[in-house]
Amino acid sequence: MQRKSKLCRKLNVYVFMNDMSGFAERVVTLLKFSCRSQIHVKQIQAQIVLHNLQSNTTIAYNFITASQSHNLLISVLPLFTLLIPKPHVFIFNSLIRAFSHSHIPNTPLSLYSRMHKNSIFPNNFTFPFLFKSLSDTRSFVQSQCVYTHVVKLGHVNDVYVNNSLLDVYASCGYVALCRQLFDEMPHRDVVSWTVLIMCYRFGGMYDDALLVFEQMQYAGVVPNRVTMVNALAACASFGAIEMGIWIHDMVRRNGWELDVILGTALVDMYVKCGRVEDGLRVFSYMKEKNVFTWNAVIKGLALAKSGEEAVLWFNRMEVYGVRADEVTLVVILSACSHSGLVDKGRLIFSMLVDGKYGFCPNVKHYACMVDLLARAGQLKEAFEIMRCMPFEPTKAMWGSLLIGSKSQGNFEFSELVARKLVEMEPDNTAYYVQLSNLYAEAGRWSDVERVRGMMKERELNKDLGCSSVEVEHRRSASEVSAP
Repeated sequence: MQRKSKLCRKLNVYVFMNDMSGFAERVVTLLKFSCRSQIHVKQIQAQIVLHNLQSNTTIAYNFITASQSHNLLISVLPLFTLLIPKPHVFIFNSLIRAFSHSHIPNTPLSLYSRMHKNSIFPNNFTFPFLFKSLSDTRSFVQSQCVYTHVVKLGHVNDVYVNNSLLDVYASCGYVALCRQLFDEMPHRDVVSWTVLIMCYRFGGMYDDALLVFEQMQYAGVVPNRVTMVNALAACASFGAIEMGIWIHDMVRRNGWELDVILGTALVDMYVKCGRVEDGLRVFSYMKEKNVFTWNAVIKGLALAKSGEEAVLWFNRMEVYGVRADEVTLVVILSACSHSGLVDKGRLIFSMLVDGKYGFCPNVKHYACMVDLLARAGQLKEAFEIMRCMPFEPTKAMWGSLLIGSKSQGNFEFSELVARKLVEMEPDNTAYYVQLSNLYAEAGRWSDVERVRGMMKERELNKDLGCSSVEVEHRRSASEVSAP
Protein backbone atom coordinates (compact mmCIF):
# COMPACT_ATOMS: atom_id res chain seq x y z
CA MET A 1 0.00 0.00 0.00
CA GLN A 2 2.86 2.33 0.80
CA ARG A 3 4.37 1.67 -2.63
CA LYS A 4 0.99 2.27 -4.27
CA SER A 5 0.58 5.66 -2.62
CA LYS A 6 4.07 6.72 -3.72
CA LEU A 7 3.31 5.88 -7.36
CA CYS A 8 -0.02 7.67 -7.25
CA ARG A 9 1.43 10.74 -5.53
CA LYS A 10 4.13 11.02 -8.21
CA LEU A 11 1.48 11.02 -10.93
CA ASN A 12 -1.02 13.26 -9.09
CA VAL A 13 1.55 16.05 -8.84
CA TYR A 14 1.33 16.51 -12.62
CA VAL A 15 -2.47 16.29 -12.61
CA PHE A 16 -2.67 18.96 -9.89
CA MET A 17 -0.41 21.21 -11.96
CA ASN A 18 -2.70 20.54 -14.97
CA ASP A 19 0.35 19.35 -16.90
CA MET A 20 -1.00 16.35 -18.87
CA SER A 21 2.04 16.19 -21.16
CA GLY A 22 4.24 15.93 -18.08
CA PHE A 23 1.84 13.37 -16.67
CA ALA A 24 2.12 11.23 -19.83
CA GLU A 25 5.93 11.43 -19.77
CA ARG A 26 5.90 10.41 -16.12
CA VAL A 27 3.70 7.40 -16.87
CA VAL A 28 6.15 6.28 -19.57
CA THR A 29 9.08 6.72 -17.18
CA LEU A 30 7.35 4.67 -14.48
CA LEU A 31 6.51 1.92 -16.98
CA LYS A 32 10.12 1.76 -18.14
CA PHE A 33 11.99 2.00 -14.85
CA SER A 34 9.69 1.63 -11.82
CA CYS A 35 7.24 -1.09 -12.83
CA ARG A 36 8.55 -4.09 -10.87
CA SER A 37 5.45 -6.17 -10.18
CA GLN A 38 1.96 -7.01 -11.40
CA ILE A 39 0.55 -4.68 -8.71
CA HIS A 40 2.49 -1.75 -10.19
CA VAL A 41 1.17 -2.56 -13.68
CA LYS A 42 -2.41 -2.58 -12.41
CA GLN A 43 -1.92 0.67 -10.50
CA ILE A 44 -0.60 2.41 -13.60
CA GLN A 45 -3.39 0.90 -15.68
CA ALA A 46 -5.93 2.47 -13.33
CA GLN A 47 -4.29 5.88 -13.81
CA ILE A 48 -4.23 5.44 -17.61
CA VAL A 49 -7.96 4.66 -17.67
CA LEU A 50 -8.78 7.42 -15.16
CA HIS A 51 -7.11 10.05 -17.34
CA ASN A 52 -8.15 8.46 -20.68
CA LEU A 53 -4.58 8.00 -21.94
CA GLN A 54 -4.97 4.56 -23.52
CA SER A 55 -5.01 6.11 -27.02
CA ASN A 56 -1.53 7.58 -26.50
CA THR A 57 0.64 5.31 -28.68
CA THR A 58 3.81 5.82 -26.63
CA ILE A 59 2.04 4.97 -23.38
CA ALA A 60 0.27 2.03 -25.07
CA TYR A 61 3.52 0.57 -26.37
CA ASN A 62 5.30 0.81 -23.02
CA PHE A 63 2.28 -0.45 -21.11
CA ILE A 64 1.93 -3.48 -23.41
CA THR A 65 5.66 -4.22 -22.98
CA ALA A 66 5.39 -3.98 -19.18
CA SER A 67 2.28 -6.18 -19.17
CA GLN A 68 4.08 -8.78 -21.30
CA SER A 69 7.05 -8.93 -18.93
CA HIS A 70 4.68 -9.49 -15.97
CA ASN A 71 2.41 -12.05 -17.74
CA LEU A 72 -0.61 -9.74 -17.81
CA LEU A 73 -1.25 -9.55 -21.55
CA ILE A 74 -4.65 -11.24 -21.52
CA SER A 75 -5.96 -9.02 -18.74
CA VAL A 76 -4.99 -5.79 -20.56
CA LEU A 77 -6.59 -6.64 -23.91
CA PRO A 78 -9.92 -4.92 -23.10
CA LEU A 79 -8.07 -1.69 -22.34
CA PHE A 80 -7.14 -1.30 -26.01
CA THR A 81 -9.80 -3.32 -27.83
CA LEU A 82 -12.91 -2.14 -25.97
CA LEU A 83 -12.14 1.28 -24.42
CA ILE A 84 -10.75 2.78 -27.62
CA PRO A 85 -13.29 3.23 -30.47
CA LYS A 86 -10.66 2.96 -33.22
CA PRO A 87 -7.13 2.19 -31.94
CA HIS A 88 -4.14 3.36 -33.95
CA VAL A 89 -2.52 0.66 -36.11
CA PHE A 90 0.64 1.06 -33.99
CA ILE A 91 -1.29 -0.16 -30.91
CA PHE A 92 -2.54 -3.24 -32.77
CA ASN A 93 0.96 -3.92 -34.07
CA SER A 94 2.31 -3.69 -30.52
CA LEU A 95 -0.33 -6.15 -29.28
CA ILE A 96 0.26 -8.60 -32.14
CA ARG A 97 4.02 -8.41 -31.55
CA ALA A 98 3.63 -9.06 -27.81
CA PHE A 99 1.22 -11.97 -28.28
CA SER A 100 3.40 -13.50 -31.03
CA HIS A 101 6.13 -13.91 -28.39
CA SER A 102 3.80 -15.08 -25.63
CA HIS A 103 2.87 -18.42 -27.27
CA ILE A 104 -0.85 -17.81 -26.61
CA PRO A 105 -2.30 -19.37 -29.78
CA ASN A 106 -4.74 -17.63 -32.12
CA THR A 107 -4.73 -14.27 -30.29
CA PRO A 108 -2.61 -12.44 -32.92
CA LEU A 109 -4.95 -13.68 -35.66
CA SER A 110 -8.04 -12.61 -33.70
CA LEU A 111 -6.46 -9.16 -33.18
CA TYR A 112 -5.82 -8.97 -36.90
CA SER A 113 -9.47 -9.85 -37.57
CA ARG A 114 -10.53 -7.10 -35.16
CA MET A 115 -8.41 -4.63 -37.13
CA HIS A 116 -10.36 -5.46 -40.28
CA LYS A 117 -13.65 -5.27 -38.43
CA ASN A 118 -12.74 -1.74 -37.26
CA SER A 119 -11.48 -0.74 -40.75
CA ILE A 120 -7.92 -0.29 -39.47
CA PHE A 121 -5.53 -0.98 -42.34
CA PRO A 122 -2.50 -3.11 -41.44
CA ASN A 123 0.95 -2.00 -42.58
CA ASN A 124 4.19 -3.78 -43.35
CA PHE A 125 5.00 -3.97 -39.62
CA THR A 126 1.79 -5.90 -38.91
CA PHE A 127 2.49 -8.97 -41.03
CA PRO A 128 5.91 -10.25 -39.84
CA PHE A 129 4.73 -10.78 -36.24
CA LEU A 130 1.39 -12.15 -37.43
CA PHE A 131 3.15 -14.66 -39.69
CA LYS A 132 5.46 -15.56 -36.79
CA SER A 133 2.49 -16.62 -34.69
CA LEU A 134 1.06 -18.59 -37.63
CA SER A 135 4.44 -20.27 -38.09
CA ASP A 136 4.54 -21.29 -34.43
CA THR A 137 1.08 -22.88 -34.69
CA ARG A 138 1.71 -24.39 -38.17
CA SER A 139 -1.37 -22.53 -39.46
CA PHE A 140 -0.77 -22.86 -43.20
CA VAL A 141 -4.32 -22.20 -44.44
CA GLN A 142 -4.66 -19.04 -42.34
CA SER A 143 -1.29 -17.83 -43.57
CA GLN A 144 -2.46 -18.15 -47.17
CA CYS A 145 -5.55 -16.08 -46.37
CA VAL A 146 -3.40 -13.40 -44.74
CA TYR A 147 -1.03 -13.41 -47.72
CA THR A 148 -3.90 -12.40 -50.03
CA HIS A 149 -4.14 -9.22 -47.92
CA VAL A 150 -0.38 -8.72 -48.26
CA VAL A 151 -0.76 -8.78 -52.04
CA LYS A 152 -3.86 -6.60 -52.02
CA LEU A 153 -2.26 -3.94 -49.79
CA GLY A 154 0.94 -3.81 -51.87
CA HIS A 155 3.44 -5.30 -49.39
CA VAL A 156 4.37 -8.23 -51.62
CA ASN A 157 7.91 -6.94 -52.21
CA ASP A 158 8.71 -6.22 -48.55
CA VAL A 159 11.65 -8.45 -47.57
CA TYR A 160 10.62 -8.70 -43.92
CA VAL A 161 7.08 -9.74 -44.79
CA ASN A 162 8.35 -12.32 -47.27
CA ASN A 163 10.91 -13.68 -44.81
CA SER A 164 8.19 -14.27 -42.24
CA LEU A 165 6.04 -16.07 -44.82
CA LEU A 166 9.06 -18.17 -45.81
CA ASP A 167 9.26 -19.22 -42.16
CA VAL A 168 5.59 -20.29 -42.21
CA TYR A 169 6.22 -22.50 -45.25
CA ALA A 170 9.35 -23.95 -43.65
CA SER A 171 7.64 -24.74 -40.34
CA CYS A 172 4.68 -26.34 -42.15
CA GLY A 173 6.99 -28.48 -44.33
CA TYR A 174 6.04 -26.91 -47.68
CA VAL A 175 9.51 -27.05 -49.20
CA ALA A 176 8.45 -26.40 -52.80
CA LEU A 177 6.41 -23.32 -51.83
CA CYS A 178 9.28 -22.03 -49.72
CA ARG A 179 11.66 -22.39 -52.66
CA GLN A 180 9.17 -20.80 -55.08
CA LEU A 181 8.62 -17.76 -52.86
CA PHE A 182 12.38 -17.42 -52.33
CA ASP A 183 13.01 -17.46 -56.08
CA GLU A 184 10.28 -14.86 -56.67
CA MET A 185 11.52 -12.43 -54.01
CA PRO A 186 13.03 -9.28 -55.60
CA HIS A 187 15.15 -8.69 -52.49
CA ARG A 188 16.77 -11.28 -50.24
CA ASP A 189 18.88 -10.89 -47.13
CA VAL A 190 20.74 -13.26 -44.84
CA VAL A 191 17.46 -14.22 -43.14
CA SER A 192 15.92 -15.26 -46.48
CA TRP A 193 18.82 -17.60 -47.25
CA THR A 194 18.92 -18.97 -43.71
CA VAL A 195 15.20 -19.81 -43.66
CA LEU A 196 15.54 -21.68 -46.96
CA ILE A 197 18.48 -23.67 -45.57
CA MET A 198 16.41 -24.46 -42.47
CA CYS A 199 13.48 -25.54 -44.64
CA TYR A 200 15.60 -28.06 -46.57
CA ARG A 201 17.27 -29.23 -43.36
CA PHE A 202 14.00 -29.88 -41.51
CA GLY A 203 12.68 -31.61 -44.62
CA GLY A 204 15.59 -34.06 -44.51
CA MET A 205 17.00 -32.68 -47.78
CA TYR A 206 20.48 -32.09 -46.38
CA ASP A 207 22.31 -32.00 -49.70
CA ASP A 208 19.95 -29.27 -50.94
CA ALA A 209 20.48 -27.33 -47.71
CA LEU A 210 24.24 -27.39 -48.24
CA LEU A 211 23.86 -26.47 -51.91
CA VAL A 212 21.85 -23.38 -50.90
CA PHE A 213 24.54 -22.54 -48.36
CA GLU A 214 27.16 -22.63 -51.15
CA GLN A 215 24.94 -20.53 -53.44
CA MET A 216 24.63 -18.01 -50.62
CA GLN A 217 28.41 -17.58 -50.62
CA TYR A 218 28.45 -17.05 -54.40
CA ALA A 219 25.70 -14.44 -54.01
CA GLY A 220 27.96 -12.50 -51.66
CA VAL A 221 25.62 -12.76 -48.67
CA VAL A 222 27.54 -13.07 -45.39
CA PRO A 223 26.06 -15.82 -43.18
CA ASN A 224 25.24 -15.17 -39.54
CA ARG A 225 25.39 -17.50 -36.56
CA VAL A 226 21.94 -18.96 -37.23
CA THR A 227 22.98 -19.76 -40.81
CA MET A 228 26.13 -21.51 -39.58
CA VAL A 229 24.26 -23.56 -36.98
CA ASN A 230 21.77 -24.83 -39.57
CA ALA A 231 24.49 -25.54 -42.15
CA LEU A 232 26.48 -27.48 -39.52
CA ALA A 233 23.37 -29.47 -38.60
CA ALA A 234 22.93 -30.40 -42.28
CA CYS A 235 26.61 -31.42 -42.43
CA ALA A 236 26.14 -33.59 -39.34
CA SER A 237 23.11 -35.39 -40.78
CA PHE A 238 24.60 -35.74 -44.27
CA GLY A 239 28.10 -36.71 -43.14
CA ALA A 240 29.61 -33.77 -45.05
CA ILE A 241 32.77 -33.47 -42.96
CA GLU A 242 34.67 -31.38 -45.56
CA MET A 243 31.96 -28.72 -45.59
CA GLY A 244 31.80 -28.85 -41.79
CA ILE A 245 35.55 -28.25 -41.52
CA TRP A 246 35.28 -25.37 -44.01
CA ILE A 247 32.54 -23.77 -41.89
CA HIS A 248 34.68 -24.19 -38.77
CA ASP A 249 37.59 -22.48 -40.54
CA MET A 250 35.27 -19.65 -41.58
CA VAL A 251 34.19 -19.21 -37.94
CA ARG A 252 37.85 -18.99 -36.90
CA ARG A 253 38.74 -16.56 -39.70
CA ASN A 254 35.91 -14.25 -38.68
CA GLY A 255 36.98 -14.40 -35.06
CA TRP A 256 33.57 -15.53 -33.86
CA GLU A 257 33.38 -16.65 -30.26
CA LEU A 258 32.19 -20.21 -29.77
CA ASP A 259 29.02 -19.49 -27.83
CA VAL A 260 27.00 -22.41 -26.52
CA ILE A 261 24.78 -22.74 -29.62
CA LEU A 262 27.46 -22.48 -32.30
CA GLY A 263 29.93 -24.53 -30.26
CA THR A 264 27.40 -27.30 -29.69
CA ALA A 265 26.60 -27.39 -33.42
CA LEU A 266 30.31 -27.85 -34.17
CA VAL A 267 30.70 -30.58 -31.55
CA ASP A 268 27.64 -32.39 -32.89
CA MET A 269 28.89 -32.14 -36.48
CA TYR A 270 32.31 -33.57 -35.66
CA VAL A 271 31.11 -36.48 -33.52
CA LYS A 272 28.36 -37.48 -35.96
CA CYS A 273 30.92 -37.49 -38.77
CA GLY A 274 33.19 -39.77 -36.71
CA ARG A 275 35.74 -37.09 -35.78
CA VAL A 276 35.30 -37.46 -32.03
CA GLU A 277 38.71 -36.04 -31.08
CA ASP A 278 38.00 -32.87 -33.06
CA GLY A 279 34.64 -32.63 -31.35
CA LEU A 280 36.27 -32.96 -27.92
CA ARG A 281 38.79 -30.28 -28.89
CA VAL A 282 35.97 -27.86 -29.72
CA PHE A 283 34.28 -28.86 -26.48
CA SER A 284 37.39 -27.94 -24.49
CA TYR A 285 37.58 -24.48 -26.14
CA MET A 286 34.00 -23.59 -25.26
CA LYS A 287 33.63 -21.23 -22.30
CA GLU A 288 29.98 -22.14 -21.79
CA LYS A 289 28.39 -25.56 -22.24
CA ASN A 290 24.87 -26.78 -21.65
CA VAL A 291 23.15 -30.16 -21.49
CA PHE A 292 22.86 -30.28 -25.32
CA THR A 293 26.65 -29.93 -25.63
CA TRP A 294 27.24 -32.79 -23.19
CA ASN A 295 24.59 -34.94 -24.90
CA ALA A 296 26.35 -34.48 -28.26
CA VAL A 297 29.67 -35.62 -26.78
CA ILE A 298 28.19 -38.61 -24.94
CA LYS A 299 26.29 -39.80 -28.00
CA GLY A 300 29.31 -39.33 -30.23
CA LEU A 301 31.48 -41.38 -27.88
CA ALA A 302 28.84 -44.10 -27.67
CA LEU A 303 28.57 -44.38 -31.44
CA ALA A 304 32.21 -43.94 -32.46
CA LYS A 305 34.12 -45.41 -29.51
CA SER A 306 32.58 -47.34 -26.64
CA GLY A 307 29.88 -47.32 -24.03
CA GLU A 308 32.53 -47.25 -21.30
CA GLU A 309 33.80 -43.86 -22.45
CA ALA A 310 30.25 -42.59 -22.81
CA VAL A 311 29.53 -43.60 -19.20
CA LEU A 312 32.78 -41.94 -18.10
CA TRP A 313 31.65 -38.63 -19.66
CA PHE A 314 28.16 -39.09 -18.24
CA ASN A 315 29.71 -39.30 -14.76
CA ARG A 316 31.92 -36.29 -15.53
CA MET A 317 28.82 -34.36 -16.56
CA GLU A 318 27.31 -34.96 -13.13
CA VAL A 319 30.55 -33.90 -11.42
CA TYR A 320 30.42 -30.59 -13.30
CA GLY A 321 26.90 -30.04 -12.00
CA VAL A 322 25.14 -30.26 -15.38
CA ARG A 323 21.69 -31.77 -14.86
CA ALA A 324 20.92 -34.61 -17.24
CA ASP A 325 17.70 -34.39 -19.26
CA GLU A 326 15.51 -37.06 -20.85
CA VAL A 327 17.69 -37.24 -23.96
CA THR A 328 20.84 -37.76 -21.87
CA LEU A 329 19.30 -40.81 -20.21
CA VAL A 330 18.14 -42.25 -23.54
CA VAL A 331 21.64 -41.82 -24.97
CA ILE A 332 23.48 -43.34 -21.99
CA LEU A 333 21.07 -46.29 -21.64
CA SER A 334 21.42 -46.95 -25.36
CA ALA A 335 25.21 -46.80 -24.99
CA CYS A 336 25.04 -49.34 -22.14
CA SER A 337 22.83 -51.57 -24.30
CA HIS A 338 25.18 -51.59 -27.30
CA SER A 339 28.25 -52.15 -25.11
CA GLY A 340 26.75 -54.85 -22.89
CA LEU A 341 27.04 -52.77 -19.71
CA VAL A 342 24.10 -54.48 -18.06
CA ASP A 343 24.85 -53.67 -14.43
CA LYS A 344 25.61 -50.02 -15.19
CA GLY A 345 22.43 -49.74 -17.23
CA ARG A 346 20.39 -51.30 -14.44
CA LEU A 347 21.88 -48.85 -11.91
CA ILE A 348 21.20 -45.77 -14.06
CA PHE A 349 17.66 -46.91 -14.83
CA SER A 350 16.88 -47.63 -11.17
CA MET A 351 18.09 -44.13 -10.23
CA LEU A 352 15.90 -42.72 -12.99
CA VAL A 353 12.87 -44.60 -11.65
CA ASP A 354 13.67 -43.43 -8.12
CA GLY A 355 13.53 -39.80 -9.28
CA LYS A 356 17.20 -38.87 -9.02
CA TYR A 357 17.09 -36.96 -12.31
CA GLY A 358 13.87 -35.10 -11.60
CA PHE A 359 11.64 -36.78 -14.18
CA CYS A 360 9.97 -40.14 -14.74
CA PRO A 361 11.23 -42.57 -17.38
CA ASN A 362 9.35 -42.33 -20.67
CA VAL A 363 8.67 -45.04 -23.23
CA LYS A 364 12.09 -44.52 -24.89
CA HIS A 365 13.92 -45.18 -21.61
CA TYR A 366 11.95 -48.39 -21.12
CA ALA A 367 12.70 -49.41 -24.71
CA CYS A 368 16.42 -48.95 -24.05
CA MET A 369 16.23 -51.12 -20.94
CA VAL A 370 14.30 -53.84 -22.74
CA ASP A 371 16.89 -53.78 -25.52
CA LEU A 372 19.78 -53.89 -23.04
CA LEU A 373 18.35 -56.88 -21.17
CA ALA A 374 17.29 -58.74 -24.31
CA ARG A 375 20.77 -58.36 -25.84
CA ALA A 376 22.24 -59.75 -22.61
CA GLY A 377 19.91 -62.76 -22.68
CA GLN A 378 17.93 -61.56 -19.66
CA LEU A 379 14.63 -62.26 -21.43
CA LYS A 380 12.43 -62.80 -18.38
CA GLU A 381 13.62 -59.58 -16.77
CA ALA A 382 13.03 -57.69 -20.03
CA PHE A 383 9.55 -59.19 -20.33
CA GLU A 384 8.77 -58.28 -16.72
CA ILE A 385 9.74 -54.64 -17.35
CA MET A 386 7.41 -54.58 -20.35
CA ARG A 387 4.60 -56.10 -18.30
CA CYS A 388 4.93 -53.65 -15.40
CA MET A 389 5.71 -50.38 -17.18
CA PRO A 390 2.98 -47.70 -17.43
CA PHE A 391 2.98 -47.86 -21.25
CA GLU A 392 1.82 -50.33 -23.85
CA PRO A 393 4.84 -52.24 -25.24
CA THR A 394 5.96 -50.95 -28.63
CA LYS A 395 6.97 -52.89 -31.74
CA ALA A 396 10.59 -51.93 -31.04
CA MET A 397 10.41 -53.60 -27.61
CA TRP A 398 8.88 -56.79 -29.00
CA GLY A 399 11.50 -56.69 -31.76
CA SER A 400 14.27 -56.51 -29.14
CA LEU A 401 12.79 -59.54 -27.39
CA LEU A 402 12.51 -61.46 -30.67
CA ILE A 403 16.13 -60.82 -31.61
CA GLY A 404 17.32 -61.64 -28.09
CA SER A 405 15.30 -64.83 -27.84
CA LYS A 406 16.44 -66.03 -31.27
CA SER A 407 20.09 -65.39 -30.41
CA GLN A 408 19.58 -67.39 -27.20
CA GLY A 409 17.86 -70.20 -29.08
CA ASN A 410 14.80 -69.79 -26.88
CA PHE A 411 12.01 -71.13 -29.07
CA GLU A 412 9.17 -70.55 -26.57
CA PHE A 413 9.98 -66.86 -26.18
CA SER A 414 10.56 -66.43 -29.92
CA GLU A 415 7.19 -67.99 -30.73
CA LEU A 416 5.41 -65.86 -28.10
CA VAL A 417 6.93 -62.65 -29.42
CA ALA A 418 6.43 -63.46 -33.12
CA ARG A 419 2.77 -64.28 -32.50
CA LYS A 420 2.38 -61.02 -30.57
CA LEU A 421 3.84 -59.07 -33.49
CA VAL A 422 1.41 -60.77 -35.88
CA GLU A 423 -1.40 -59.83 -33.52
CA MET A 424 -0.23 -56.19 -33.39
CA GLU A 425 0.07 -55.85 -37.18
CA PRO A 426 -2.02 -58.53 -38.87
CA ASP A 427 -1.33 -57.05 -42.32
CA ASN A 428 2.48 -57.05 -42.00
CA THR A 429 3.83 -59.93 -44.06
CA ALA A 430 7.28 -59.85 -42.42
CA TYR A 431 5.91 -60.99 -39.06
CA TYR A 432 4.21 -64.05 -40.61
CA VAL A 433 7.49 -64.89 -42.32
CA GLN A 434 9.29 -64.68 -38.98
CA LEU A 435 6.77 -66.98 -37.32
CA SER A 436 6.81 -69.40 -40.24
CA ASN A 437 10.62 -69.57 -40.23
CA LEU A 438 10.61 -70.29 -36.50
CA TYR A 439 8.27 -73.22 -36.97
CA ALA A 440 10.32 -74.48 -39.95
CA GLU A 441 13.54 -74.39 -37.89
CA ALA A 442 11.78 -76.39 -35.18
CA GLY A 443 10.44 -78.90 -37.73
CA ARG A 444 6.82 -78.01 -36.92
CA TRP A 445 5.58 -78.26 -40.50
CA SER A 446 1.89 -78.33 -39.64
CA ASP A 447 2.31 -74.95 -37.95
CA VAL A 448 4.18 -73.67 -41.01
CA GLU A 449 1.20 -74.63 -43.15
CA ARG A 450 -1.17 -73.01 -40.65
CA VAL A 451 0.72 -69.70 -40.88
CA ARG A 452 0.73 -69.91 -44.68
CA GLY A 453 -2.99 -70.55 -44.56
CA MET A 454 -3.49 -67.41 -42.42
CA MET A 455 -1.53 -65.40 -44.98
CA LYS A 456 -3.58 -66.79 -47.85
CA GLU A 457 -6.83 -66.15 -46.01
CA ARG A 458 -5.81 -62.52 -45.43
CA GLU A 459 -4.54 -62.22 -49.02
CA LEU A 460 -0.97 -61.46 -47.98
CA ASN A 461 1.89 -62.24 -50.36
CA LYS A 462 5.21 -63.42 -48.99
CA ASP A 463 7.82 -60.80 -49.89
CA LEU A 464 11.25 -62.39 -49.70
CA GLY A 465 12.88 -58.95 -50.09
CA CYS A 466 11.25 -57.72 -46.86
CA SER A 467 12.24 -60.47 -44.54
CA SER A 468 12.59 -59.31 -41.10
CA VAL A 469 11.64 -57.52 -37.97
CA GLU A 470 15.34 -56.91 -37.49
CA VAL A 471 15.15 -54.11 -40.09
CA GLU A 472 12.25 -52.52 -38.21
CA HIS A 473 14.10 -52.99 -34.95
CA ARG A 474 17.30 -51.37 -36.19
CA ARG A 475 15.36 -48.35 -37.41
CA SER A 476 13.49 -48.07 -34.12
CA ALA A 477 16.70 -48.42 -32.12
CA SER A 478 18.30 -45.55 -34.04
CA GLU A 479 15.24 -43.40 -33.38
CA VAL A 480 15.41 -44.23 -29.66
CA SER A 481 19.03 -43.16 -29.41
CA ALA A 482 18.62 -39.93 -31.35
CA PRO A 483 18.67 -36.81 -29.15
